Amino acid sequence: MESTENNTAPTAQDHPLTVRVLHVADAVGEFIAWWGFKAIHGRIWALLALSSGPRAQAEVADLLGVSRALVSAAMHELHERGLVRPVGDSRQAPWVAVMDVWPVIADVLRQREWILIERARVTLEAAIEEAELLEAADEHIGFDLDRMRVLLNLTEMAQRFLRILVSLRVPRSIASLGDWLVKATGLLGSLRRLR
Repeated sequence: MESTENNTAPTAQDHPLTVRVLHVADAVGEFIAWWGFKAIHGRIWALLALSSGPRAQAEVADLLGVSRALVSAAMHELHERGLVRPVGDSRQAPWVAVMDVWPVIADVLRQREWILIERARVTLEAAIEEAELLEAADEHIGFDLDRMRVLLNLTEMAQRFLRILVSLRVPRSIASLGDWLVKATGLLGSLRRLR
């Protein structure tokens, strides 16, 4: 007796490698979302980055199982950030990922993380100043001034590290990535010894 189940040919999404790549795209999307961005941006970028050639927006939407409108809007946002580019001038041109993502990462670090650390530093300095004034007037402050200074030093160290990180240029080729990682590991080791 023949099965009455749907006997259609497997789709591209069913191929074991495609399934694994889509899992990678999902993981990149989750990572990007953790940093406060849209998961779809990470999913699209990862899919394009791992593809052997350009992909049309409709194909990206089909592979990711999302609407074409969502892909179109996300692709526009990724293009504005310099993370993807069309291959050709037509509206239907396929897209590729821009592999040199470090400038975008550095911009985000400069624009967002620096501001957060700077806000913490400024508020700590104000708290220390107030505590020193109270201490000079022999008033009980109820807080540990030395710990405030330690926290300020940690904040300033984070700013120095961020400044170094933002000024680094990550290598464009995979071949030079190993050398870069060795240097970065050495830098981190040096920072650990500063403690």
